[in-house]
Amino acid sequence: MSATSVGELLGKVRGGDAAAAEELVRTYEPELRRAIRVRLTDARLRRLVDSIDICQSVLAGFFVRTAAGQYDIQTPEELLKLLVTMARNRVIDWARRSQADRRDGRRDVSIEGEDGQQMQFASNQPGPASVLISRELLDQVRSRLAPEELKLMEQRAEGLDWNQIAEQTGDQANAVRMRLTRALDRVAEELGLEQSHV
Repeated sequence: MSATSVGELLGKVRGGDAAAAEELVRTYEPELRRAIRVRLTDARLRRLVDSIDICQSVLAGFFVRTAAGQYDIQTPEELLKLLVTMARNRVIDWARRSQADRRDGRRDVSIEGEDGQQMQFASNQPGPASVLISRELLDQVRSRLAPEELKLMEQRAEGLDWNQIAEQTGDQANAVRMRLTRALDRVAEELGLEQSHV
C-alpha cells in the first residue's frame, strides 16, 4: 500500500466508509495479530485474553481516534508502527491487570479438574471482544464529549490541521491537540476501550 493510498484510506475511514475500514483491517490485522502473539508469552495471561481480543481492542481504539482526526499518518510503515505500539501497550496493560488480580485472592475463579489440578478461567466480565467497531461506538464517543471537545473532533475529521484549528480557537496548536487527546483518553476509559494510548 502506498503512502497516498494510506492517506486516502484513512480519510475514508474518518468519513465513516465501512469498506475502507474493512480494507484497513484486512491489510493490517495479520501483522498486528502476529505482533500480539509474539508479546503474549505468559500462559496465565493467554488463559485470560486471546490475540483476537487484543487486536479488536486495538482496532476499536484506533478507529475511534482516527475518526476524531487524532492521528497524522503519512506512510504504511507509520500506520503499522502505531498499531503495533498500541498492541504492545495493550498487552502490557493486560499483564498488569492480571498481576493485580492474582494479588487479590477474591478475584480468582478456580475449579478443580478431574485430575485434581486447579483450572483457572477468565472472569465473566465483558472484554474487548465485545466492543463493536461501528457507527454506534462513534455515537457513544460523541455523546460523551463536551461541546468544545466535539467541535475539535469534527474539525479534525473535516481535515483541518492543528494549526488551522488553533487559529480559529486562538490557542496554540499543541494545546488544541492535547485537549482532544485528553478528551479521547477520558472517553475511551469510560467506554472500556483501552487502558493506555500511544
